[in-house]
This record gives sequence, structure tokens and C-alpha cells, in this order.
Amino acid sequence: MPSDTPHDPARTPGEGPGRRRPAAAAGAPPVSRGFKDELLDALSWRALLLVTGVLVLQLGFILSYIGAFHAPKPHRIPVAVVAPARISGPLTAQLNALPGTPFRARTATDERQARTLILNRDVDAAVVVDLVGTRDRLLVASAGGPSVSTVTTQIAQTIEVGRKRQLTVVDLRAPNPQDGRGLSSFYLVVGWMVGGYLAAAILGTAGGARPANLHRTFIRLGALVPYAIISGLGGALIAGTILGALPGHFGALFAIGTLLVFAVAATTVALQALLGMAGIGVAILVFVVLGNPSAGGAYPNTLLPPFWRSIGPWLPPGAGTTAVRNTVYFTGHHTTGPLWTLGVYAAAGILVSIAASVLIARRRRARADGSPSTAR
Repeated sequence: MPSDTPHDPARTPGEGPGRRRPAAAAGAPPVSRGFKDELLDALSWRALLLVTGVLVLQLGFILSYIGAFHAPKPHRIPVAVVAPARISGPLTAQLNALPGTPFRARTATDERQARTLILNRDVDAAVVVDLVGTRDRLLVASAGGPSVSTVTTQIAQTIEVGRKRQLTVVDLRAPNPQDGRGLSSFYLVVGWMVGGYLAAAILGTAGGARPANLHRTFIRLGALVPYAIISGLGGALIAGTILGALPGHFGALFAIGTLLVFAVAATTVALQALLGMAGIGVAILVFVVLGNPSAGGAYPNTLLPPFWRSIGPWLPPGAGTTAVRNTVYFTGHHTTGPLWTLGVYAAAGILVSIAASVLIARRRRARADGSPSTAR
């Protein structure tokens, strides 16, 4: 008996009325999708969250850099005063009582001690009072930060005019001729930093932000060791040998660069292990948005606002810049603290990465043990 149901080419034999083959089946014509469906498919909630995170980082970058640099003010710049007690006492008190506390003054027994204090980075400048004439001397070391030397000179000249005296500036340690305004240390560190977190981020993007297991974590961290060595070597060659901006300290720069790159990379791996892809954003926030403005590159620590001044020494850009600058210009004085800071980041990155990988592996095993397929 012939069927009274019209033949439906979209229905396969055995299907009842109204049961249609899915449009994605083989041989089916493509289904036209509306603009709304395409929009929702292209802009998923995950994509919107990632773009929102980028926007926050972008605005944070603007806020951090302009906030740190838009109005530099001196704050407790360490200086020494060389003069007899009857002069040094009142002059030291006058410097410490200036509005806004631009100086933190102390006395030095003689000019030789003042020079040692400057070159050891215990003070940034020293005033040597002329006991015979009216021309005092201001000792500075602009390699430690030209902007600090400039500000110190301007304030000191204003004070000397009020005392009806003149001032001669003596620069004990100027930047190398190929180092411009002494910014090569900072830019070298920035280059090392960028390579460190980008290398870790690329490994995370290629192999999964969270390593699949502990072995993968060790492999990822191990792969970053030769990268850090090559980065440290390349940076030292470019800055010292090729361009001559930071000459004469190749071995020390090589070691600092290797430690810095690995510390940043290992920390980025740890953040990815903890937070997934969001860890890359946190690394950029810490190292770039907060770290670079507070590093003491464009403006040394004593010219930055309180927030950036307080966090700078504890972040890799600031620690790295201080370590490189003091190694090249001040025979390694006051580099122990910065090197320890970098070492802590490196060690913490390794330990946190391992711990996070172990916890993630345990959770995956627990979920697998509790799944229906394994519970039967």
C-alpha cells in the first residue's frame, strides 16, 4: 500500500515523520547562520574576558607610567656635609628641614670620606664647604642617576644663593660616553625582562598554560635554563662588547642577565601553573606595568612617588637595574640585596611551579577515580 506521507529527502529510511537528519550530516547543504549566531560564536565569554583583561592592563600601564613620571619630586636624597662642626651642624639641620624633605643629610669627617660614601652608594651627593673663600663644592656621581644629580644641584644652588655663596659641581663618576644619560643599564634589563616572560608565555601557549604533569614542568623549566644563558650572553655582548655602552664587566653582566632572565621566566611559569593563561597577564602586570616605572631607570628611586618608591627594589626590574648599574659604575657596591631578590624570584618560581603541578595532577587523578568509567 503506498504511503500517504509526502516523501521528505531530508529523512532517512526508518525515520518517522518530523525526525530529520542533522544539518551537519554528510551530504547536507550548509546551513545559513544569522548575524547574531555568528557574533555570539566569534565573541565568546572567554574572549570577552581576555579582552577585558587586556584593557585593564592597558589602562594600568598608562596609569602606572604617568603616575610615576608626571611629577617627580625629590624625597630624602642621601647627602653628606663636609665642614667644621660649627658649620656642618646648622647646615645639616637646614637641609633636613627643607619643605618636602628632599634631603636626608649627614656629616662626613672630610672630603675623602665623602667621596668614599658617594662611590660606595651610601649617599648620592656631598657638600664640601670652603673655609677660606665663598665657593663651596658639590660632589655628585651622575652615573647613579643624572636626574638626581640635576635636582640636587638645583636645590643646593638655591641654598647657596641664600647664603651668598657660590657652588662648583664636581662629577665623580659620569656615565660612559656611549651610555648617553646612563639609561643603558635600565634598557638592558628591560630587554632581558621581555625575553624572560615572553619565552615562558610562548612555551605555555604552545604546550598548555598549566603543564600536564610534573615531568612537563621540569622540562619547561629546564628548557628555560639554556634560554636564560644565551640571553645573558647576548645582552652582555651587545651592551658591553658591541656597543661599548657598559664595557669592562662582561662576566658580571653575563651572570646577572642569566639570573634575571631565568628568575622572570620561572616566575611566569609559576603564575601560569597557578592561574592558567591569566598568569601571563599577571606577569605583565608585575614586571611591566608596575616593575618598569619603579625600576629607577628614567628617574631613580628618590624621585618617585611613595607607591613606586616602595615597590621598586622588590621587583626584578628594579633589582636588575641596580645590580647592573652598581656593577658597571660602582665596583659592585650595594648589589647583594638586588641579587638576593632575583635569586628569591628564581627559587620561588621553581618551587611554586612544582607544587602547583603536583596539586593539579592529584586533582586530575581524583576526578578520574571518581568518574563513572572508572567507578564500574
